[in-house]
Amino acid sequence: MSANENHTPNALPAGYRFNEFEIKEVIGGGGFGIVYRAWDHQLERTIAIKEYMPVSLAVRADDLSLELRGERFQKLFNAGRSSFIQEARLLARFNHPGLLHVLRFWEENDTAYMGTLYYSGMTLKEWQVTSPDSIDEAWIRRLLPPLFGAINTIHAAGYLHRDISLDNIQIQENQLPVLLDFGSARKEIGNLSDETEIMLKPGFAPIEQYSEEGEIEQGPWTDIYALGAVLHNLIAGHAPPVSVVRCIEDNYQPLVERQPEGYSLPLLHAIDCALAMKPADRPQSIDAFASLIDLPVSDVEALVTTFPVAAEAPAAEPVAIVVPEPQVMAVNHAAAAIEPVTPRNVRRLSPGLVAAAAIAILAVVVVVWKTNRHSETAPIAAAPSASAPVASNNAAGSAPSLATVYLRLQEGEKVLLNGEAKDVKPASSGFASLNLAAGNYRIEVHNGSQVLSQSLTIDKPGTWLINPGKP
Repeated sequence: MSANENHTPNALPAGYRFNEFEIKEVIGGGGFGIVYRAWDHQLERTIAIKEYMPVSLAVRADDLSLELRGERFQKLFNAGRSSFIQEARLLARFNHPGLLHVLRFWEENDTAYMGTLYYSGMTLKEWQVTSPDSIDEAWIRRLLPPLFGAINTIHAAGYLHRDISLDNIQIQENQLPVLLDFGSARKEIGNLSDETEIMLKPGFAPIEQYSEEGEIEQGPWTDIYALGAVLHNLIAGHAPPVSVVRCIEDNYQPLVERQPEGYSLPLLHAIDCALAMKPADRPQSIDAFASLIDLPVSDVEALVTTFPVAAEAPAAEPVAIVVPEPQVMAVNHAAAAIEPVTPRNVRRLSPGLVAAAAIAILAVVVVVWKTNRHSETAPIAAAPSASAPVASNNAAGSAPSLATVYLRLQEGEKVLLNGEAKDVKPASSGFASLNLAAGNYRIEVHNGSQVLSQSLTIDKPGTWLINPGKP
């Protein structure tokens, strides 16, 4: 199979060579990168190669290099590429079988690449679809100690993952979980985007990840919320409600109240604690979270003696971990340094201040979920959430509603949807809501002579919080 026979846009063709590495096929990809299975001719082994490829900013040229969709995307593209390289450097520091092991990173084709060990198996997201009957409390309790160990290793080094989700945890054939990439390039592009988009996975990101830098401190509790969302999804079949929506109307139903069959109260209670809205109400460390479930945090030595690490090694022989120094090839020395999050940087906020900050954030933040489009303009897309509250106002007439849109609204302000006045009122939270079907919309908020507006394209289910600005 060629590397782009699986309909992955902009993929390199099978047979393409990076010196001793030969591309064999595409094994994954998304809006910000493509992952290939490749063959290392020098060491005669299979590896994985990840390519920085933000499809909203660049396309593949005839010579297989990347070219921007427009000059205005240069800053975003460069920032994402620099962050991609820094992530490779960061991952190369860790010596843990539960963390992605980087072999090499380099720049070529006007973009960046990292070569990693090849991990067999499937992601938790794929596992949930293909083997749902295998997921029970016993299975989860076997999964968690090595996963705790991987996350704890990151935290002990003073860093956060900030992108833990079902599709970022790989279950190998030997059942050892591997925590995949940090998604640094995606977050860097989101942070610098002119549309102030925040590239997060709805349902998995806590409220502090939607805040302006420094407004609500992030720490180990940030990754613990995401891990709680992963466990909630495995047990309940869906992610918890989007955290920013919970600030407006928290309709999260604790698992200890639902009591899904076959799961113990300590496990359910721990997940509910991990998903607390206020950071101070969550377990403050992986050790604290593990103790709620009465589970150990596996260290590297325990994992090495229990699981074979390399996918191609004989299953009967545990493999010792030898982490070579990453080989640097044409590194961009102008790349910005990674900023670690250490306990020295962390300030605790009082519960009242956290709540007030969360509501203040909602007034200015736009939550979007980026789709892989090919227009020159970076697209705006909905943030999927099956658990979002349903508003009573169906602004799309008889067509079925697809998305719930929240916007800040004061008494006396009027809302026009595509030029038509809508009878919407702010709730006690200060937000009004619209139910919209698929389509293109222009939302205007009139306050006397002042008009604020925002255009939306809704093409998938989701929950949006918008902040109309001056046209």
